[in-house]
Amino acid sequence: MDKNFTKLKNNIDFAYKRNKNTPRCAMYFNLSLHETQVSAGVYSLMTRLFMQGTKKYTAQQLSEELDKYAIEFSAELKLDYVKFKFVCLNEDFEKALDIFADIIKNTTFEEFEKEKAKLEGEIIAELDSPRAKVIDSYYKNIYEGHRYGYTNTVILDNLKNIKKEDVINAYDNILKNSKKVMAFVGDIQYERVISLLDDNFGDIQDSLELAEQIKPVLNEAKNVEIIQENLNQAHILKGWLVDTMNSEEYFALALLNVILGASGLSSRLFLELRDKKGLAYVVRSAYDTAKSAANFSIYIATEPKNIEVSLKGFEEEIQKIKSIPVDEEELENAKNNLFGKWAFISETNSQQAHWLAHYAILGLGFDFREKAVEMIKKVTVKDIQDCANKYFNDKFVLSVLKP
Repeated sequence: MDKNFTKLKNNIDFAYKRNKNTPRCAMYFNLSLHETQVSAGVYSLMTRLFMQGTKKYTAQQLSEELDKYAIEFSAELKLDYVKFKFVCLNEDFEKALDIFADIIKNTTFEEFEKEKAKLEGEIIAELDSPRAKVIDSYYKNIYEGHRYGYTNTVILDNLKNIKKEDVINAYDNILKNSKKVMAFVGDIQYERVISLLDDNFGDIQDSLELAEQIKPVLNEAKNVEIIQENLNQAHILKGWLVDTMNSEEYFALALLNVILGASGLSSRLFLELRDKKGLAYVVRSAYDTAKSAANFSIYIATEPKNIEVSLKGFEEEIQKIKSIPVDEEELENAKNNLFGKWAFISETNSQQAHWLAHYAILGLGFDFREKAVEMIKKVTVKDIQDCANKYFNDKFVLSVLKP
């Protein structure tokens, strides 16, 4: 059996994929986030504390065990879920799974105050970067009033209010009230993998299907200006709320992003604003998707004297893609570019397990990538133009950081 999509005995969705003759295997476990009342920074702090000790291991012992068996472990916070993963040698899978289960079920959240101070220091250091500062401003405003808008500055303001019991209660709630998804990719027989998973995780609360979350709304244009002394660059980020991955328009939006600014040297923004007009140090577009919402943004780093002409350049490129259909060759190139990127980020066992678990936790199914390829092939020139006209409207966020 090379591939199987099934469930564990407690209803956890499980994807198994066998890649023969690969010495290292990858295991992912995603737990959904849905609690709207959790204050900014609680989940960020929680995710940092999983390596600080369990009922079985101290932080030092945990680190030594992982090093001893060359197990790569990480816990990472995403917008919609907490992601646990490990990568290990096939022969150490059982040992790695034992440590993995202990961290997930028995974390003691030690070193709380120390990690809180470290998080504060890291956020302050990161916000020294002008680019980080303008990105923070943009996301805080485009997702204002929603958990997706818990950016570094929002977390920094609230960090002092977070207590250890807030983190413990938040994680306890996640374990009890979440959709749960697992994915394994490697060269170990299916029967052994699922048996060990049931043994280690059969006592965890059943996976739940949760109600849809409130979607972020943007009712008007927001212009935000940030002034910072001694800057020799201006940073401009402009974006719109758009449909996300559960929409039929996702596929056209993904291609629109490639055409406009995500394909590097061949993208329209790069060719027009950097190559022809010499306005940009960096220029790109991005289509960032989450379960409840997505945003489409354009970013440029330029000389402060070029702010107005850069904004005019944005507008010209937007109007062009709205009014003049892209040609078939450009669309075909965009499709091939996207397929190439997807192949590149799905080469390793770990990458493949990541995408399986990622799509499933968002409710799209383990096989979403295969379906997406077929849907991308069907996108037409008209679909691209329709999306541009629908979403590039007068309800946007514009964040400008300048001296």
